[in-house]
Amino acid sequence: MKADNLIFGVQPILEALKAEKIFDRIIVHREIAHNEQFKEILTLARERDVVISKVPLERINRITRKNHQGIAAFISLVPYARIEMLLPGIYEKGEEPLILVLDRITDVRNFGAICRSAEGAGVHALVIPSKGAAQINSDALKTSSGALNYLPICREDDLVQTLLYLKQSGLAVIACTEKTSQNLYDTKLDRPLAILMGSEEDGISQNLLNIADDKVSIPMKGEVSSLNVSVATGVILYEVLRQRR
Repeated sequence: MKADNLIFGVQPILEALKAEKIFDRIIVHREIAHNEQFKEILTLARERDVVISKVPLERINRITRKNHQGIAAFISLVPYARIEMLLPGIYEKGEEPLILVLDRITDVRNFGAICRSAEGAGVHALVIPSKGAAQINSDALKTSSGALNYLPICREDDLVQTLLYLKQSGLAVIACTEKTSQNLYDTKLDRPLAILMGSEEDGISQNLLNIADDKVSIPMKGEVSSLNVSVATGVILYEVLRQRR
């Protein structure tokens, strides 16, 4: 498996941590993660809130066959922002915030396509969970057609708390889901918004749906009952743009 942002081996990963590189995640062989040589890496990683996955050796072997010493890591190709640092600046510019929150979107190409639509529609920031999200790699950058270079990405540990913060900051949370009869086109969208989109497999998590101010669905005329999540995201974002214009 070739990856432009892959590093492996104890010393290269340790040096990258000491140099304060931004990590997407660290993957370590779970049977030797407690060994002395990994302690400094894991300590530094936790201090920097880097996601650590303890996995079977076969998982790392699938990533690289080189001398990985039981540990591999992906360096982030984009910087991450904090939503609480971005939001005040949006208001200060006199703009109505438009934040896109993705709940467990794991397909890299879907993620890249969503970023492309989001940047084109004027989304101020995209929020993803620190665990259970698509890796931001060269495929994601390519599929986004460069949009990832311009769209602020916020990686948050707890989407529930993030959504509550956005609501407290004056944004309405709009969940796009099939579990409602409320039509997207009958919903007021020309206001500060956080648009919530769900997993390719099972949609939006129930604990996040419970927070939403409005749940909307995209009307379908054909036999197929739903759209691909990247297409659905484009539909709702451009309806926001239409109403705001």
